[in-house]
Parts: sequence; C-alpha cells; structure tokens
Amino acid sequence: MRGISGKYRGKKLKEFDIETTRPTLDRVKESIFNLIQFDVQGAVVCDLFSGTGALGIESISRGAKKVYMIDNSDKAINLIKSNCEKIEGDYDILKMNYLDFLAMNIKADIFLLDPPFKTDYGIKSIKYIVEHNLLNDEGIIIFETSEAKEFDFSEIPLNCTKKKYGTVAVYKLMKE
Repeated sequence: MRGISGKYRGKKLKEFDIETTRPTLDRVKESIFNLIQFDVQGAVVCDLFSGTGALGIESISRGAKKVYMIDNSDKAINLIKSNCEKIEGDYDILKMNYLDFLAMNIKADIFLLDPPFKTDYGIKSIKYIVEHNLLNDEGIIIFETSEAKEFDFSEIPLNCTKKKYGTVAVYKLMKE
C-alpha cells in the first residue's frame, strides 16, 4: 500500500493481517479519490473503520482540513499511529466504536466507510449520519462493500451512484 497522490504520494504504508481487517486496495483507493478529487481540499473527513489509516492519510495528503481516523481495534490504532509517523496535518486517531464516534455529532464534508464486509455497520452508519444531519451541505459519503451485496437506498434522501471494482462495490452518496 502507498499514498496515491498529493503531499504523501508514494509513501509506503504498513499493512497487517487481521481476519476482520481488509485494507482497501490501491486501485480501489485511487478510484475512490477520483470520485471525490475536487471535494477533499479543505474538507473535514471522517474515516470510520480506519484499519491501516490509508484513506485518512490519503485525505491528509490531498489537503483535507481535518481528518478523524476511527477504529476499535488496538492493533489497528497502533498501525495507524505508525503509518502517521512523519505525517503533518490536523488529524485525530481515535480508538472507539463507530457508533460512539457518530454519537459525538461531529459534522463532516466526507465520511469514508469501509466496514468489515460481513456486517451491517455501513448501513447503520449511513442511517445515523442522515438521521442526525451529520453530513455538511454538499457532503459525500463513500461506502465500500462487497460487490455481492445489494442495498436499497430508496429510504435514504441521498443521491446514490455505484461503481464496481472486481469483488468490491463503492457507493457514492450525496445530499439531493
């Protein structure tokens, strides 16, 4: 894994092998940031289920104003801290459950959701974000999940587009 673009382009990131953690592949990460390339500069970004911190670090690299990297695993938090050595920017690394973080009611321009694929954490997060109005105007939610899963977002008042990358699907949700 490496930084794709911006200030930390090419920076190698450490990975780990934890059964419940699946890092975002570089090609998927690049595609995600192509979807939001004009929105990251100056944005407040919440990287829930941060894992290695790759999405949060890429956000910092591309000029995000503030980045929150959240994970509930001690191993993940230690890895994120290690990957953030020599990273300059305004960011917080928080060891906590995603729902506890969302309950802090921090509004953001971009929410990056890459939860474990076999859970409903992504959908729960999206519903919470919408119900509690945590997405700033013109904000974006990026939701990475298994391509095999289908979701009905008709009850959620957000515009939705879906892109497939092999076995991975990336949903981009925006306010209508």
